[in-house]
Amino acid sequence: MRREFAAWLENYAAGEQRAVVLTGDLGFQALEGVRARIGERFVNMGVSEQNLISVGAALASQGLRPFCYSIAPFAVFRPAEQIRLDVCLHDLDVKVVGNGGGYGYGIMGSTHHAIEDLAVLSSFQNMRCFIPVTGADVAPTGDALMAYVGPGYLRLNLGVLPPGYALSTQFAPVRRITSDSAQDTAKVTVIALGPMALNALGPATQTGRAEVFVVSQLPLPELSRELLESVSRTNRVIIAEEHVERGGLAEHLALKFLQHGLAPKLETRAARGYPGKNYGSQKGHQQQSELDTASLLALIDRLSL
Repeated sequence: MRREFAAWLENYAAGEQRAVVLTGDLGFQALEGVRARIGERFVNMGVSEQNLISVGAALASQGLRPFCYSIAPFAVFRPAEQIRLDVCLHDLDVKVVGNGGGYGYGIMGSTHHAIEDLAVLSSFQNMRCFIPVTGADVAPTGDALMAYVGPGYLRLNLGVLPPGYALSTQFAPVRRITSDSAQDTAKVTVIALGPMALNALGPATQTGRAEVFVVSQLPLPELSRELLESVSRTNRVIIAEEHVERGGLAEHLALKFLQHGLAPKLETRAARGYPGKNYGSQKGHQQQSELDTASLLALIDRLSL
């Protein structure tokens, strides 16, 4: 999604003179077009993430709309105090952009993984986190990010929607992934975080035995009527997220279900850290956490047959 984000940002920043792009010495082979298009409004801050966020907060306090770009763990964990106190406490319009959420940087290991980022940021006051589903979804998600005037986090990863499937709307906090051939005979509701929903697409969704919903914003403002009706009808829910369970999507959803008087049977799949005591590809880490396509489809089949 990095290149799709760069293309969207180049066009957005060219038309919005208040936009300023700050990078923590990252963005090679992605942000060069942005730099060429907006000139002095593009600043390489060097490897100094805490200063990156504080400068972004100062610029926002003067009416500018800064983007603070780095890879997800560097954009979130190193400057967490500055995000909390300089940005969120003062409700400033700073957009933190993290590339490679979850296990996105694979073999580079835990220092480069962001499997707790949403738990941290969604707990900060005024912060809204946005999670695109696919590369094509980056632009409408970016538009939604900028429609919110306040602290925002854009979590980029990797995803391509297979042929025969479509998102129900361009952007919403909760959307359904529809199939050309699906019938309304669902026996299980699948709710996944961002691109993780793509791993849950298969025979059960094609035949209508399962309905797949994707969450693209945390904290959740509200559940869609369509999702509530699906959960009420199936009473069986699978929640999948490339993020630790504590503070993640499952806990956000559980609270919403209680508020709506729902108590479905829950099966959750979340990032388990490093059970094998080693590092590998993103797909390898997903497999260890039973978040890979084969594991999710087997779980959907077990609950929907």
